[in-house]
Amino acid sequence: MNEALFYLDASELAARIRAKAVSPVEVMRQHLDRIAALNRDINAIVTINDHALEAAGGAEAAVMREDRLGPLHGVPFTAKDSLDTVGIRTMRGSRLFANYVPDSDATAIARLKAAGAILLAKTNLPEFSFARESVNLVSGRTVNPWNFDRTPGGSSGGEGAAIAAGMSPLGIGSDVAVSIRGPAHYCGIVGLKATHGRIPITGHWPEALGRFWHVGPMARSVRDVALAFSLMSGPDGYDRYADVGPPETPEDAIPYRVRVGWTDVGFGPTARDVVAAVRRTAGTLEGLGCDVQPITLPSLERRDCNLLTAIVFRAEMGPYFEAAVAGRHAELHSIIRAYLETPLPSNRDYAAAQDELEGLRRDIAHFFEDYDVLLCPVSPVSAFPHDPHEIMVDNIAVPPRQVVRPTAPFNVTGSPAISVPVGWDADGLPIGIQLVGRHFAESTLLRVARALEQALNIFGRHPIP
Repeated sequence: MNEALFYLDASELAARIRAKAVSPVEVMRQHLDRIAALNRDINAIVTINDHALEAAGGAEAAVMREDRLGPLHGVPFTAKDSLDTVGIRTMRGSRLFANYVPDSDATAIARLKAAGAILLAKTNLPEFSFARESVNLVSGRTVNPWNFDRTPGGSSGGEGAAIAAGMSPLGIGSDVAVSIRGPAHYCGIVGLKATHGRIPITGHWPEALGRFWHVGPMARSVRDVALAFSLMSGPDGYDRYADVGPPETPEDAIPYRVRVGWTDVGFGPTARDVVAAVRRTAGTLEGLGCDVQPITLPSLERRDCNLLTAIVFRAEMGPYFEAAVAGRHAELHSIIRAYLETPLPSNRDYAAAQDELEGLRRDIAHFFEDYDVLLCPVSPVSAFPHDPHEIMVDNIAVPPRQVVRPTAPFNVTGSPAISVPVGWDADGLPIGIQLVGRHFAESTLLRVARALEQALNIFGRHPIP
């Protein structure tokens, strides 16, 4: 019987392909078979690239010719269906775009292809990438592979579920408040939101709120995320927010006594299992040689970024979505319809929210004068049930939007942040922690994440054999 390849990470697959130990065709075929076996139940994949196996054959021929190979040569990858893919439909989770086929690739996708990776499929999301669950009227609901009654999160929930279940080794998601880090946390994988502008968002929809949107890698290992980040980074001449700065590939070891400040307060009610995970992680990092200190963040405690971003997003996204919908409201999911029916904030409230967010940016920049890394929760809970009217944080009921409170602040600040799995809750659901760094310090963040991953040694645990 052939070895199961679908739970090897992208870096290992690339190494074996280069060494002619495995064929790109066999790698692709196993992932296609995995999708055929699991996707009916999980519903993470919405469109398969019909030419993926053919492309794998071309990759195999290049290996046999001993051509010069890219760092991801022959490795499959998936992408959230908000990212344009040339010749392959990009539905954006909406009936309005169900037949839309782009004529070019998003920059992030083009760069992985240039590194030799092969687009395998597109993954599910909420309509317009604007909800905390991955459900829409075109392709239905994605479930969490650890427990089908729970969500994989949104908006990159299809990516999180596909990678966790072995349907893809590597993916591209996007994040405006929680959408990479949340699904990574709920599904037990790694997700990186790099410094704003590090990875161009060209070819991602929606285009509004460009100063908050991030495109980034998701995978089962930190080294895969680090490699994909290095390949996708750098200005492309189109994204006006893209910033100059050489990509960084981290070493495995922490190179100096990294200063880590940790907190589990300032984000509203937080489940005991999540709090315990943050505190255990602080102890692990101290054992790894970091200078670890408990801290407070008064800036976050006195500012509800959940509310502030809701005001700013509604003011800016409302008119943008209305123009895109062009009167076809009856075809929208109830979540987007309800969103568009919400009154726009007043100019006074919008301006006040913007001022508060500017204050947050200043305060977080000041924090990173004294610390290299902030350790905190990704979400107040592990994966929650579908369609909640409220979310129970232990015995406290909170609104569903509360789940973005630990992550949204760092979209506002543009700080790099990564979700790393560190364990499981009492129900066996994954728990991740969030590491946040100063701007353009991804190398430090990834080194710490890699050391943490190796110390905990939980990489090999999967939801479905």
